Formats: sequence, C-alpha cells, structure tokens
Amino acid sequence: MKRVRTAVLISGRGSNMKALLDAAKDPAYPAEIVLVVANVPGAGGLDIARAAGIDTATIDHRGKGGREAFERELHARLLEAGTELVCLAGFMRLLTPFFVDAWAGKMLNIHPSLLPAFPGLDTHQRALDAGVKFGGCTVHFVTSEMDVGPIVAQAAVPILPGDDAPTLAARVLIAEHKLYPAALAAVASGKAPQPGAGALPTVYNPPL
Repeated sequence: MKRVRTAVLISGRGSNMKALLDAAKDPAYPAEIVLVVANVPGAGGLDIARAAGIDTATIDHRGKGGREAFERELHARLLEAGTELVCLAGFMRLLTPFFVDAWAGKMLNIHPSLLPAFPGLDTHQRALDAGVKFGGCTVHFVTSEMDVGPIVAQAAVPILPGDDAPTLAARVLIAEHKLYPAALAAVASGKAPQPGAGALPTVYNPPL
C-alpha cells in the first residue's frame, strides 16, 4: 500500500501532531508522517517528533522579510521532503494566498469548535458565553479565508454544568486527538470528498 507522504506544521507543544504520529505508526495507516516543521525555535513538538524518528525542521518566521518570503522557504522544504499532504496542528500563522493556493485541496487544519460556529480565537469561552449545549472540533481543508474551508469531519463534545474554558478545552482536546487522525486517514485514503464535492459525515463522535 502506498502511503501518502504528509508533513505536519506546528508552533508549540504539538499534541495533535503526536496523535497523528501515533496513528501513523501502524503500517496500515494510509498516511506517513515524513516531516514536522516548526516556525518557532524550540517548539516542544520538535522533541516529540525527533524521538519518534521523524525528520524535523525549524523555519523561524521572524526576519524573513515578510510572510510570503517565509512561506516560500517553507514551501521549498515541503517539496524537498516529497510532501503530498500538509496538516496544520497548532500552527499559529495566517497563510498568504501564495501558500494556500500552492497546497489547495492538500492542506488540513483542526479547529476547536463546530464550524461555522466560533471561528478564530477564544472558541471555548465564546461557546460558554453563547450558552450553547455542545462544543467540539472540526477538521477542514484550508482556504484563503480563515476557518471556512470545506469540512472533512466534526466531533461534538457536550458542555457540562460548571464548565469553564479550561475544562471544556481539555474535553475538546481529547476529541481532537481522535478526530484528526481519523480525518487524515479519510483524506489520504481517498474516502473524503475533494473540496467542493460536499463534506464527509462525522467520522468520530465521543460518547455523551
């Protein structure tokens, strides 16, 4: 079985990256993690990736002469590794049209809400303030507009009495660690529709 060569982009601790690495240890998993790139020197996820035997790179976004200059260096490194799919996992950079267009239909992101609700930051507190009964997470294809790309999969997480933002975030993170590997597998195996062809039904839903 040909496994799809996948790179993961991180900025910090890389907990979702680790979930993808753990899933990809199975030779039957349809994606192979071939590279982890951080834009922040010393990002904690780099040590996790190295310990798993994965090639890593640090491309500091600072001092590159602008966002596109940084992204061109990143793009070149991904091509050098033979990357076919890109997963954003806590990658805290807004991407330019150059990079988004270069990886259109080949780049995934995970967001800690049930999109289209609560795009952007502070999702958990905003969900609590709105009084909704469920939070959750979404894996979607990346487009030039933040958090609005075609949805691959979602997982709903109940909001419980007494929840605050940290407790809800912790519960959502557990779902993220299951949803992202399942969604990547669906895309890598060709089971997920391409952008514009409709969304894949939920592939993981934690017990309520």
